[in-house]
Amino acid sequence: MSNANTDGPIVADILSKTRLINTYASLTREFESALSHINNPSKNITILAPRNSAIHNLPHKPWENPEDYERLGEVNVYEGREGKDRAQGNLKRFVEAHIVSVCPWGEGVEAETLCGKKVRWVKEGGKIVIEPGHIEVDHVAEKVANGEVWILNGVLDPR
Repeated sequence: MSNANTDGPIVADILSKTRLINTYASLTREFESALSHINNPSKNITILAPRNSAIHNLPHKPWENPEDYERLGEVNVYEGREGKDRAQGNLKRFVEAHIVSVCPWGEGVEAETLCGKKVRWVKEGGKIVIEPGHIEVDHVAEKVANGEVWILNGVLDPR
Protein backbone atom coordinates (compact mmCIF):
# COMPACT_ATOMS: atom_id res chain seq x y z
CA MET A 1 0.00 0.00 0.00
CA SER A 2 1.30 3.40 -0.90
CA ASN A 3 1.54 6.22 1.59
CA ALA A 4 -0.04 8.44 -1.06
CA ASN A 5 -3.41 6.68 -0.71
CA THR A 6 -5.05 8.72 2.02
CA ASP A 7 -8.60 8.78 0.68
CA GLY A 8 -11.32 6.55 2.06
CA PRO A 9 -11.55 4.67 5.33
CA ILE A 10 -8.54 4.13 7.57
CA VAL A 11 -7.68 1.47 10.15
CA ALA A 12 -9.43 3.42 12.92
CA ASP A 13 -12.70 3.19 10.98
CA ILE A 14 -12.43 -0.59 10.67
CA LEU A 15 -11.56 -1.07 14.34
CA SER A 16 -14.55 0.97 15.44
CA LYS A 17 -17.06 -0.94 13.31
CA THR A 18 -15.87 -4.55 13.64
CA ARG A 19 -17.76 -6.18 16.51
CA LEU A 20 -15.58 -9.30 16.62
CA ILE A 21 -12.69 -7.19 17.91
CA ASN A 22 -14.35 -4.38 19.87
CA THR A 23 -12.61 -5.37 23.13
CA TYR A 24 -9.20 -4.85 21.54
CA ALA A 25 -10.40 -1.76 19.66
CA SER A 26 -11.51 -0.13 22.92
CA LEU A 27 -8.09 -0.81 24.48
CA THR A 28 -6.31 0.95 21.62
CA ARG A 29 -8.07 4.20 22.49
CA GLU A 30 -6.23 4.36 25.81
CA PHE A 31 -2.76 4.85 24.31
CA GLU A 32 -1.46 7.69 22.18
CA SER A 33 1.24 5.41 20.75
CA ALA A 34 -1.49 3.23 19.22
CA LEU A 35 -3.80 6.08 18.23
CA SER A 36 -1.04 7.97 16.44
CA HIS A 37 -0.66 5.01 14.07
CA ILE A 38 -4.29 3.91 13.80
CA ASN A 39 -5.60 7.40 13.04
CA ASN A 40 -2.78 8.48 10.73
CA PRO A 41 -3.68 7.94 7.05
CA SER A 42 -0.02 8.25 6.02
CA LYS A 43 1.36 5.53 8.35
CA ASN A 44 0.82 2.06 6.91
CA ILE A 45 0.25 -0.58 9.57
CA THR A 46 -1.11 -4.07 10.04
CA ILE A 47 -3.35 -4.53 13.08
CA LEU A 48 -3.34 -8.08 14.45
CA ALA A 49 -6.58 -7.73 16.38
CA PRO A 50 -7.51 -10.59 18.70
CA ARG A 51 -11.15 -11.67 18.65
CA ASN A 52 -13.12 -10.70 21.75
CA SER A 53 -13.32 -14.39 22.71
CA ALA A 54 -9.51 -14.74 22.55
CA ILE A 55 -9.07 -11.88 25.02
CA HIS A 56 -11.86 -13.09 27.31
CA ASN A 57 -10.40 -16.63 27.33
CA LEU A 58 -6.96 -15.53 28.48
CA PRO A 59 -5.91 -17.16 31.77
CA HIS A 60 -5.25 -13.61 33.02
CA LYS A 61 -6.36 -10.08 32.19
CA PRO A 62 -4.48 -8.20 29.44
CA TRP A 63 -2.98 -5.86 32.06
CA GLU A 64 -1.67 -8.76 34.14
CA ASN A 65 1.76 -10.22 33.55
CA PRO A 66 2.34 -13.64 35.15
CA GLU A 67 5.96 -12.61 35.72
CA ASP A 68 4.75 -9.79 37.99
CA TYR A 69 3.10 -12.37 40.25
CA GLU A 70 6.22 -14.55 40.24
CA ARG A 71 8.45 -11.60 41.07
CA LEU A 72 6.20 -9.67 43.48
CA GLY A 73 3.72 -12.21 44.82
CA GLU A 74 -0.04 -12.50 44.41
CA VAL A 75 -1.09 -9.88 46.94
CA ASN A 76 -1.50 -6.26 45.88
CA VAL A 77 0.73 -6.54 42.81
CA TYR A 78 -1.54 -4.09 40.97
CA GLU A 79 -2.56 -1.95 43.94
CA GLY A 80 -1.42 1.58 44.71
CA ARG A 81 0.34 3.98 42.34
CA GLU A 82 3.15 1.55 41.45
CA GLY A 83 0.73 -1.29 40.85
CA LYS A 84 -1.54 0.82 38.66
CA ASP A 85 1.46 2.04 36.65
CA ARG A 86 2.62 -1.58 36.27
CA ALA A 87 -0.83 -2.64 35.03
CA GLN A 88 -1.01 0.31 32.62
CA GLY A 89 2.43 -0.54 31.23
CA ASN A 90 1.40 -4.17 30.73
CA LEU A 91 -1.79 -3.11 28.96
CA LYS A 92 0.13 -0.73 26.70
CA ARG A 93 2.55 -3.54 25.74
CA PHE A 94 -0.45 -5.81 25.05
CA VAL A 95 -1.99 -3.24 22.69
CA GLU A 96 1.32 -2.41 20.99
CA ALA A 97 2.19 -6.11 20.54
CA HIS A 98 -0.70 -6.34 18.08
CA ILE A 99 0.30 -3.39 15.87
CA VAL A 100 2.86 -4.07 13.15
CA SER A 101 4.41 -0.97 11.61
CA VAL A 102 4.45 -2.49 8.11
CA CYS A 103 1.85 -2.88 5.37
CA PRO A 104 1.89 -4.60 3.03
CA TRP A 105 3.59 -7.37 4.99
CA GLY A 106 5.00 -10.28 3.03
CA GLU A 107 4.97 -13.92 4.05
CA GLY A 108 8.00 -14.89 6.13
CA VAL A 109 9.12 -11.28 6.47
CA GLU A 110 10.08 -10.41 10.02
CA ALA A 111 8.42 -7.20 11.15
CA GLU A 112 8.48 -5.29 14.40
CA THR A 113 5.46 -4.50 16.54
CA LEU A 114 5.13 -1.16 18.32
CA CYS A 115 6.37 -2.80 21.53
CA GLY A 116 9.53 -3.98 19.73
CA LYS A 117 8.65 -7.65 19.38
CA LYS A 118 9.66 -9.38 16.13
CA VAL A 119 6.87 -11.30 14.38
CA ARG A 120 6.30 -12.95 11.02
CA TRP A 121 3.50 -14.83 9.31
CA VAL A 122 3.51 -18.06 7.34
CA LYS A 123 0.92 -20.15 5.52
CA GLU A 124 0.27 -23.63 6.89
CA GLY A 125 -2.30 -25.83 5.22
CA GLY A 126 -4.17 -22.90 3.72
CA LYS A 127 -4.20 -20.96 7.00
CA ILE A 128 -2.11 -17.97 8.01
CA VAL A 129 -0.35 -18.17 11.38
CA ILE A 130 1.64 -15.55 13.24
CA GLU A 131 4.95 -16.60 14.78
CA PRO A 132 6.13 -16.77 17.44
CA GLY A 133 3.14 -18.22 19.20
CA HIS A 134 1.54 -20.04 16.28
CA ILE A 135 -1.51 -17.74 16.42
CA GLU A 136 -4.04 -18.42 13.67
CA VAL A 137 -5.39 -15.56 11.57
CA ASP A 138 -9.15 -16.04 11.16
CA HIS A 139 -9.39 -13.60 8.27
CA VAL A 140 -8.35 -10.18 7.03
CA ALA A 141 -11.22 -7.89 8.01
CA GLU A 142 -10.41 -5.19 5.53
CA LYS A 143 -7.68 -3.44 3.57
CA VAL A 144 -7.92 0.34 3.84
CA ALA A 145 -5.94 3.47 3.00
CA ASN A 146 -3.40 3.10 5.82
CA GLY A 147 -3.23 -0.65 6.26
CA GLU A 148 -5.01 -3.86 7.07
CA VAL A 149 -6.87 -5.33 10.03
CA TRP A 150 -6.30 -9.04 10.58
CA ILE A 151 -8.61 -10.90 12.97
CA LEU A 152 -6.71 -13.35 15.20
CA ASN A 153 -8.11 -16.45 16.90
CA GLY A 154 -5.58 -15.97 19.68
CA VAL A 155 -3.47 -13.37 21.44
CA LEU A 156 0.19 -12.49 20.89
CA ASP A 157 2.41 -12.57 23.96
CA PRO A 158 3.74 -9.04 24.48
CA ARG A 159 6.73 -10.27 26.51
